Amino acid sequence: MKIVVLVKYVPDATGERSFAADGTVDRAGSDGLLSELDEYAVEQALQIADKRDDVEVVVMTLGPEDAADAIKRSLQMGASAGIHIIDDAVHGSDAAATSAILAEAIKKAVPDLVICGMASTDGTMGVIPAMIAERLDWPAATLGATLSLADDRITIRRDTDVASLTIEASLPAIVSVTDQSGDARYPSMKGILAAKKKPVETWTLADLAIDTSSVGLDAAWSKVLQTTPRPPKEPGRIIVDEDDAGSAAFVEFLTAGKYI
Repeated sequence: MKIVVLVKYVPDATGERSFAADGTVDRAGSDGLLSELDEYAVEQALQIADKRDDVEVVVMTLGPEDAADAIKRSLQMGASAGIHIIDDAVHGSDAAATSAILAEAIKKAVPDLVICGMASTDGTMGVIPAMIAERLDWPAATLGATLSLADDRITIRRDTDVASLTIEASLPAIVSVTDQSGDARYPSMKGILAAKKKPVETWTLADLAIDTSSVGLDAAWSKVLQTTPRPPKEPGRIIVDEDDAGSAAFVEFLTAGKYI
């Protein structure tokens, strides 16, 4: 059995993030890393592999050269191999184009199961798994808080505000898991050393027979037209408690800010 895990290289959420002049995320202006939400997807795939001897876990990413770091981290966690889709024409692609590229890559990889995180930590759209499933005509089971595989059927539990739903799908299928599915493992020293010898393939749009005019910023259905820098943080107000004057000033502050 082959499991493909879709992972994304994203800007570090703790750093300063900004947009480039063309409205795309300025990835060169901040450090990047494997999306935290995708680590849960890698973990679920590895848990299946831990229980079965016939499972190969392949991580797949779409992005620039630096995106190889997302594959590297996944291999250190325990994935078997990586696939990096890299092509300059991809820059600025929206969700529709991204799902089209990934769907073709999945066809080429021929997995039995595809696992994704619930969303990326930069775009936070969460639509890619369902869009890929539609293109492949596969069943999709999304937002799973738990994930299990038995008799070539995948089962998730999706928790909502009012109920928990159990969803089953036959393979091949695509699923996404939430941050409630289980803590991701940390790479061990053995895993870090072993990752250096694991195979990573590099594919271009030509390898996937995708017309470059159908992807990228010019072909995007959605674009960022204008951005406004976040205003600088204003200094805090200090209220000195002097008899009842301090209390009155504090109440005035809470009232003015509509905190009460």
